[in-house]
Amino acid sequence: MVKRPQDSIEEVLKRKQFRVSVFGSARMKPSDPEYREAYSLGKEIGKMGFDIVTGGGPGIMEAANSGHIAGRGTKETSSIGLTINLPFEVDPNKYLDVHSHFETFSRRLDSFMRLSQVLIVTPGGIGTLLEFFYSWQLTQVQHLCATPIILFGEMWGPLMKWVKAYPLKSGYIGEKDVALITTAKSRDEVMNKILEFHALYEKEGESFCFNYLKYKTN
Repeated sequence: MVKRPQDSIEEVLKRKQFRVSVFGSARMKPSDPEYREAYSLGKEIGKMGFDIVTGGGPGIMEAANSGHIAGRGTKETSSIGLTINLPFEVDPNKYLDVHSHFETFSRRLDSFMRLSQVLIVTPGGIGTLLEFFYSWQLTQVQHLCATPIILFGEMWGPLMKWVKAYPLKSGYIGEKDVALITTAKSRDEVMNKILEFHALYEKEGESFCFNYLKYKTN
């Protein structure tokens, strides 16, 4: 396992590296297909030389961080974990180059938003749903840049059907709000969407909209 020296979040931001956040359940086991999918996804993100950001705990987070380290080889990219005190997440996983700990969910979520250019939401519970809806809200009201939010996995289809059948149909949200969300059923679909957005990042260079500059937290 090739690890980098520990940096602070502020040092990470200075590098203007392309970063992908992966949200998902802490309860997944290595034997679960979702864990293996997250590992494979993290590995592909590492191969591309992108940073990865997770909650730094077990389950999906560990899978994505460990996959990233396995895939990146000698590329100068970081595996980042943003941890928080939880009854079932005592220690950070061991696949982190950068580890920052938070006492509140709100500060942790704000750090996710500032760090990320792409947000991937894999299967998970209440915490994952919080991360998804928080991201969606901030993108809707344009507090974030035009940040892709990709729902990865079978569990999201029924939720998006409900969104269209109730909040959208009732006029509580608009078609433009729903269009901010992308669904993907395979790792290749997710990577294609990441690479599409990375091409825009490469094209725009210094004029690219970075969330750490746009998103004001105080």
